[in-house]
Amino acid sequence: MACRSSIPSLRPLEVPTPAEILDRLRHVAYPGFSRDLVSFGVVKDIEVSSTGIQVVLAPSTANEDVIRKIETAVREAVEAMADLPGPVTVVRSEPDQPPAAQRGPRPIPGVRQIVLVASAKGGVGKSTVATNLALALANHLPAVGLMDADVYGPSVPLMLGIDEKLRAGEGGQLIPIERHGIRAISMGMFVADGTPIIWRGPMLTKLVTEFLRNSEWGELDVLVIDLPPGTGDVQLTLAQQIPISGGLIVTTPQDVALADVRRGIEMFAEMHAPVLGIVENMSLHVCSECGHESTPFGQGGGERLARELGIELLARLPLTRAVREAADAGLPIVAADPSHAYSRAFGELAERVLLRLSETGAAAAPEANTRE
Repeated sequence: MACRSSIPSLRPLEVPTPAEILDRLRHVAYPGFSRDLVSFGVVKDIEVSSTGIQVVLAPSTANEDVIRKIETAVREAVEAMADLPGPVTVVRSEPDQPPAAQRGPRPIPGVRQIVLVASAKGGVGKSTVATNLALALANHLPAVGLMDADVYGPSVPLMLGIDEKLRAGEGGQLIPIERHGIRAISMGMFVADGTPIIWRGPMLTKLVTEFLRNSEWGELDVLVIDLPPGTGDVQLTLAQQIPISGGLIVTTPQDVALADVRRGIEMFAEMHAPVLGIVENMSLHVCSECGHESTPFGQGGGERLARELGIELLARLPLTRAVREAADAGLPIVAADPSHAYSRAFGELAERVLLRLSETGAAAAPEANTRE
């Protein structure tokens, strides 16, 4: 980003400099994401003159609503600064045109559909939902993959009982590890247990690209991607690189979780991904001793929000000890006990996801699973 000043040398010292304005814009979030505009490369140039301030933007999206939100946020942030020399103008630069072969999202060879499982808030059981959903989908489709994009908290290997490390094939491509009938890749298959992962955005982007483009996924009917919590680098990378068939938002019933669902929906809108529906996890608890039902996280929040936003509530999943015990043992409940009520709930969720995908025009026709 170039920052230049055309202010005469005798200008008052208190007038904001381009660097100060740029620093102010580092606190303005990109709509739908947690990262700021500057780190996304949206701010291309800042000019300060005796007659005013001009901020030049290079939007990374063609969504006009998002661009207008960015322009308004930039203008308001700069106008809030003291001692401006004149009015603030925000203009757009002509976007650099990449080579035609690299422009826009590109499919992953052999992968027919891509479903994202997201939560704008951590601790709602997103990885548990993603893993069991992938297993439930494998009961309907011959080939299903699971990509664990939650780099900082890769729990999929533990849930699937995978303790081996990824290896590369003859061509240098990563070979997903197959377990319980699905193919999986995770950062947890690279590092030792308990090793902290402290990476900046460019390294995350490179890793996600490796998982997408340098892995031998083979022919897949569906690739389920378990996203990290929030709306940051990984989400933006996926939006830029691949066509997304649809996304699920996982939440719990309490208000503090539901408030973040709206951010997740806005994120999917920016990613041009259809929202397939909401999954309300931990919706109730059934005592294994007496059968008493309780709602430790509130009641009906997911249903109310789905109705308010016009989005389908696809499932209400209970909080049960069996799910935790199965995951800790490396045998997810759908694989461990197909007759369990939780497994049946996931079977219904998988059917609804396939139906929603068919309604968006992205789904493969459900087939009987021919796996032994």
